Amino acid sequence: MQLLVQSLGGAVEACEKQEYGKMEVEVTARSSALYGEGEVGKRQTVWMSHGDEVVRLPEGFEVVARSVQGAVAAVENREKRFYGLQYHPEVTHSPQGMETLRRFLFDVCGIKADWKMQDVLDEEIRTIQSMVGPDEHVICALSGGVDSTVAATLVHTAIGDRLHCVFVDNGLLRYNERERVMSTFESDLHLPVTCIDASEQFLSNLKGVKDPEMKRKIIGREFIVVFDDFAHKLEQKIGKRPGYLVQGTLYPDVIESCPPPGSGRTHSHTIKSHHNVGGLPKDMKLKLIEPLKLLFKDEVRKLGSILNVPESFLKRHPFPGPGLAVRVLGDVTEGNALEVLRQVDEIFVQAIKDAGLYDIIWQAFAVFLPVQTVGVQGDQRTHSHAVALRAITSEDGMTADWYYFEREFLVDVVNKICNNVRGVNRVVQDITQKPPATVEWE
Repeated sequence: MQLLVQSLGGAVEACEKQEYGKMEVEVTARSSALYGEGEVGKRQTVWMSHGDEVVRLPEGFEVVARSVQGAVAAVENREKRFYGLQYHPEVTHSPQGMETLRRFLFDVCGIKADWKMQDVLDEEIRTIQSMVGPDEHVICALSGGVDSTVAATLVHTAIGDRLHCVFVDNGLLRYNERERVMSTFESDLHLPVTCIDASEQFLSNLKGVKDPEMKRKIIGREFIVVFDDFAHKLEQKIGKRPGYLVQGTLYPDVIESCPPPGSGRTHSHTIKSHHNVGGLPKDMKLKLIEPLKLLFKDEVRKLGSILNVPESFLKRHPFPGPGLAVRVLGDVTEGNALEVLRQVDEIFVQAIKDAGLYDIIWQAFAVFLPVQTVGVQGDQRTHSHAVALRAITSEDGMTADWYYFEREFLVDVVNKICNNVRGVNRVVQDITQKPPATVEWE
């Protein structure tokens, strides 16, 4: 909306009152292509994320909705067929947003609803088969999460046993993650997976590094070093060097890591370099295959269902590629931060499963804070670590709301953490939406 307004002669300026997260908007037009007839004065809840606002409209435009704070929320130029929204209509936190999109797509644009996930699957298989020669081999980076598992299954469907999956223990995994994931790969997916323990390599390169962007880029670089080495060993074994690397990159990874493709860096800021996008070295030898890079998480789950990926995999909470490196704030190698975090995280997530909440929550995890606080345990003064708990609801990870736990649940979890994890004397809960915060702390 801001780009349309500015390009066509209007004005956009920084606003005095920023709008992030849940906000009410009110329809101001008696007749609107986006909202229909007779909706004037009616309100709906939407998800906002802006610090700039439209202050002057181009000629021929009309304001059709405003936020309760007075910011322009929707504009139309019905004669020239230009329409703009200030908020996110596509997310679940804008309950009536899909109706607005439906009006735009089907009534205004005249588009037919004939797109199916099966079409995506068929097209990706054709693309992979045309890209990878009949004698070429491919490596897949498996993390144990939804994205890489669906990507691996898709590529395996396309090229069969010329796919070689590798699971890397980078020393930044959750409690018993390596054992759990490898067991599931063998029992449920029947994919050929090689496990590589590279924990010492990753942690030695991360020693002393506190900057989140630097951590992500180091991890991205070291993953490629591991994959190149694996490719070399595979070449000695099968007589042909793999030329491709499969990654489970999703569209949100691309959006947050880079400006729009081919844009020459104009409208989008880098939110954070995802290790599998902005964190990759420029001189990597393997060519990338990213069959999911234009899909959101909910779409990937639907695709996985078509591919018969087990439901237990598809329902797993997202886990960041850099692992616990972005959940230990600061230097991940300092003290016993990783071990403390693993124990806290295991208690929290297990409690969520025991309470039957795991499938309701999009993502839940603990964060190790780089602060120590004063406490009293066993009639003695303690000066120990503080940890944070975060649980969110979302549909695609682009926006999120915090999950409201019952008081009894939180009391039980905090007691278990402080009684069972040595070195923790304070637990806080993160109740920030996205935006303004990202899901992960780093």
